[in-house]
Amino acid sequence: MISIGRIIVKHQPKFVIPNSKKVNWFFAASILIILRSQGCDKAKTVRIPPCIQGKIEAIQQLPKYNPPATVYRYVFGDKYVYLFSSDCCDQYNYVYDKDCNAICAPSGGITGRGDGRCSNFYQVASDETLIWKDAR
Repeated sequence: MISIGRIIVKHQPKFVIPNSKKVNWFFAASILIILRSQGCDKAKTVRIPPCIQGKIEAIQQLPKYNPPATVYRYVFGDKYVYLFSSDCCDQYNYVYDKDCNAICAPSGGITGRGDGRCSNFYQVASDETLIWKDAR
């Protein structure tokens, strides 16, 4: 018994060290659960066909678009296609295949609805991936 002023402590609390194996297991399991719940969003590595890369490099030689130029990759008709934004108003935003053949323009133009050759593009295309944005 210890007397401190008017406070009397009858028992001193015992500090118990938990079984270290249980603590290590609990710690490791907690970390694993936290990491799994975060989803580990790794940036996708996208292989850009040489022709598409060439078009991007050509855009970089021009004055910066407003809004900035973008290139998105989609799956359309069971193949990858690349949607290039236009440099200004009322111009088509063209979709190209890997060999830079223009497939259609799903948006842009005076009506904003493209050239009419792939009016269902945004409903059918999938796996949208931004592969380049002009950051100048």
